[in-house]
Amino acid sequence: MDDKQTSSWFKVQNVPESYIFAEEDRPGSLPIPICHAIPVIDLGKSTSTEKVEEIMKACREFRLFHVTDHGVPEPVIRDTVRVFQDFFELPEDVRVKTPSEGGCLYTSSRHFAKDGVHLWRDCLKHPCHPLEQCIRYWPEKPTEYRDVIAKYIGEIRKMSLKILELISKGLGLQAGYLGELSEVQILTANNYPACPDPSSTLGLLRHCDPSLITILYQGDIRGLQIVKDGQWIGVEALPNAFVVILGNQLEIISNGKLRSNEHRAVTNPNVARRSIATLVNPSPNCVVKPAEVLVDDLNPSLYEPTLYRDFVLQSRGFGAFTQSIQSYIKSES
Repeated sequence: MDDKQTSSWFKVQNVPESYIFAEEDRPGSLPIPICHAIPVIDLGKSTSTEKVEEIMKACREFRLFHVTDHGVPEPVIRDTVRVFQDFFELPEDVRVKTPSEGGCLYTSSRHFAKDGVHLWRDCLKHPCHPLEQCIRYWPEKPTEYRDVIAKYIGEIRKMSLKILELISKGLGLQAGYLGELSEVQILTANNYPACPDPSSTLGLLRHCDPSLITILYQGDIRGLQIVKDGQWIGVEALPNAFVVILGNQLEIISNGKLRSNEHRAVTNPNVARRSIATLVNPSPNCVVKPAEVLVDDLNPSLYEPTLYRDFVLQSRGFGAFTQSIQSYIKSES
């Protein structure tokens, strides 16, 4: 059972022992409150100055925010959701034919055999920008996959650049500063089958993303939870809205003025949940460091310059296996 994708055997009465987390890591049976105070940013209204202020306030207080009126057409979102549903409903022997160079399909994590406890998910991951270099790594089934996802990725790219430009302005950086560091985008489609015991399992462990930002579409089924003031809170699933999550690289570039968001994904007892995450990243050979204009005698650099590729290699994994971003903070001794 363990070596097969979760979606091929999830209809069991009891969760396999290898998927049950320790008490301190599992969600538990107590309900997690849904936070209705997470800002919803309308990207299509008000002036740029007002928008910058809204976004920076959301970044400081919640380290994530919803966006609406984002410019991604509803039919594009609808088609994308459908094509991922169709993909995960394909027979397993068809799904596993996903090109292995660049793209990958796995259960739990890419290191299944080394996982102490497995995550209740199947995951499709592949690069998606620059499009002309990446599309050959994408699945060929369903037949419309590449056409549909190419349209989606194009729209997400435009939205991500707009958001990064607003954050650049909020940090006092020159125009295009963060956009120029967003050379790579990785798409991750997660399939979380219905689970007989969500209290003991997780779709994703507590972690921060290694990206600049992550743009998440979570559909209409809740499952995303974040840490706020030391407590877990649930993030509402708003129709046709995206969640923008701050990542480690934005924390480094901002010299700690903005912080990356800790989050996890929980499972659902009744229905499958699917989420689509687009991680907006620097190139592997980019040296990431605090922006020079944010460093002075009163605000010394908190982070050592690091190749993005090395950062990712050092921080792979989740939970106790994730190397903390604090390892990149200079020692005061």
